[in-house]
Amino acid sequence: MEADPPTNSDLLEALRTVAPGTALRRGIDDIIRARLGALITIGELSKLSFLFSGGMRIDLPFSHQHLYELAKMDGAIIVNAALTRLVYANVQLLPDPSIPSSETGTRHRTAERVARQTNAMVISISQQRETVTLFHGEARYQLARISDLLGRTNQALATLETYRQRLDQGLTRLTALEFQSAVTLDDVIVVLQRAEMTNRMAEEVERNCVELGQEARLIRMQLDDLADGVQRERGAVVFDYIADARKGRAGAAVDKLTNLTARELVDPERYVDLLRYEAGTDPLDLSVEPRGFRVLSHIRRIPEGVVRHLVRDLGSLDAIVRASHRDLERVEGVGAVRAKEIREGLRRLQEHNLVDRYLQL
Repeated sequence: MEADPPTNSDLLEALRTVAPGTALRRGIDDIIRARLGALITIGELSKLSFLFSGGMRIDLPFSHQHLYELAKMDGAIIVNAALTRLVYANVQLLPDPSIPSSETGTRHRTAERVARQTNAMVISISQQRETVTLFHGEARYQLARISDLLGRTNQALATLETYRQRLDQGLTRLTALEFQSAVTLDDVIVVLQRAEMTNRMAEEVERNCVELGQEARLIRMQLDDLADGVQRERGAVVFDYIADARKGRAGAAVDKLTNLTARELVDPERYVDLLRYEAGTDPLDLSVEPRGFRVLSHIRRIPEGVVRHLVRDLGSLDAIVRASHRDLERVEGVGAVRAKEIREGLRRLQEHNLVDRYLQL
C-alpha cells in the first residue's frame, strides 16, 4: 500500500499522539536509538482481545521508559486508547490473513491487517531500517526524520509567504478596481486562484506542524500570521461576485473551490461555472459589479449582519458608496452613528488603498 499524505482528520489526530514532545514519541525514539523493533497497538481492549494469542497482562501506567523496556520482548505491546496504561506485552497478534496487504515484512504486514480489521492505531518500528510507520484504518504513513521534515516545512513556509504577498497584491488591485467600477470577471478569478493556492500551502504547512509537534512552535507563529484572514477574504470575494447569491450558493461555491484539482485550479472555465456564469463566458470581456460585502467587512465596528443588510437593501458597492447619509440610516441596524462610520470607513479604505498601491509599485 502506498504511503498516504496526512490529510484526513483521523490520521492527523494519530500523528498528534506521536509528535515530538509526547511520551509516546519519546518511547519510540528510545526504541530506535537502541536499534530495537516494536509493534505497538493502541485501542480499546474489548475490540482487540479477539486477536490476542499468548502474552502477559501487565497493566502498568504508560511511560516512555516502560515502553522502551517492553520493546525488548519479541511480541506486540497493547496500549489502551487513552494512552494511559500499558495493558499487554509480548502478545502475538493474529489478524485475518485474508485481508490484503502490500507490506513485505512480517511486522508491517501484521500492523496493516490489524489496523484495517479493527480501525485501531498501530505503530510498526523497523529494527533494520530504523523507520516508524503508522497504520490507522486504511491509512498508512511513514514518519519523516525531524531534520528532513523541518527542511521541507521551512521551504513550504517560504513558498507560502510568496503566495500571500501575491494574494495581498491581487486584493489591493481588486479593491482599487471596485471603487472605480472597473472589475472584470478575470480580475476576480485571479484573486480566487491566489487565495486558494495560499490556503492550500497553509494547509500543507499546518499538516507538517502537526507531525513536528513541539519542534514547530516558531513555524506555527509564522503560519498563523501568513494564513490570517485568507479564508475570510476568499469567502467574501465569492459572495461578492457569484451570479446567484441566494442562501447557500456562495458556501457551496467555496466548497467546490476547495475541491478543485490542481489542473482545474488554473482553468478559468471552472471558475466561470463555479460562480454560476453562463458557459462560454470570456472572463476578460465580462464586467462584474461587487456587492460590497468584502470592502464593508473591513470597516471596524460594523457587524456582519449590518453589512448583509446594506448589501441586501442597496445591492452593490457602488450604490453603497454613492448613498446619502439618510439612505444609509434607513437600512436596518444602521442609524445615524453607524451611517457616519460607514461613510468615513469607506473614505479611509479608499485612501489606504491608494497608499498600498503606491508602496507596491
